[in-house]
Amino acid sequence: MFTASSIQTWYVALEKPVFVPPGWAFSVVWPILYLLMGVALYIIWTKDREEPGARTAMSVFGLQLFLNFLWSVLFFGLRSPVMGLIGIIFLWIAILATIVLFYRISKPSSLLLLPYIIWVTFAAYLNYFIYVLNP
Repeated sequence: MFTASSIQTWYVALEKPVFVPPGWAFSVVWPILYLLMGVALYIIWTKDREEPGARTAMSVFGLQLFLNFLWSVLFFGLRSPVMGLIGIIFLWIAILATIVLFYRISKPSSLLLLPYIIWVTFAAYLNYFIYVLNP
């Protein structure tokens, strides 16, 4: 919703680092990451919800999912690389917290989130360079 209109106008005009993946890569990677996130959440969801930490883990998962959405609003909706950078830092911290909390309940569920944090780390790196190249 926020991304589509900005990609074809504002984003294409930005100076970007040479290591930006082609546009099609994002449409391949994100569905895979969302699938892995969904499976990880399902594993936690199907555990005994009274298990210590399960509700907290699912709440933090919800928070990181909201921050994931918020990044698009900040970066593309507001067209602000600096706000996107701030948002992605909070997103990264929330993903890490989710991984730690999931690990305490189910190691496989936490491992499913590793590609996500790796991709978001790369996205933060890209966001930073876009911010630097477009003062």
